[in-house]
Amino acid sequence: MEDLKNNNQLQIELTEEVAQGIYSNLAIITHSSSEFVVDFVRVMPGIPKANVKSRVILTPEHAKRLLLALQENIQKYESVNGSIKNVRGHDPLLPPMSFGGPAPIA
Repeated sequence: MEDLKNNNQLQIELTEEVAQGIYSNLAIITHSSSEFVVDFVRVMPGIPKANVKSRVILTPEHAKRLLLALQENIQKYESVNGSIKNVRGHDPLLPPMSFGGPAPIA
């Protein structure tokens, strides 16, 4: 729940359930003239079907703010941890489909 204080600061509450988060390794983004829809999906090896775990709907203005905030945070992360590498031979927009570990038995 959001609550505005007298000094115009936004106080944001985080429930225990939401704080645990939902793991996602694929985001599918679509848009219309009035909104951006981001579906977060968890893809698992050997399973040909994946369900949307969470959907976030944003105005175009908020989508751009999210883009800028992600760019800023990635720059901060890389300044401490080094460049985030894309896996060679894979589309950087898709999750890796070879998760490692033993090969499946055919």
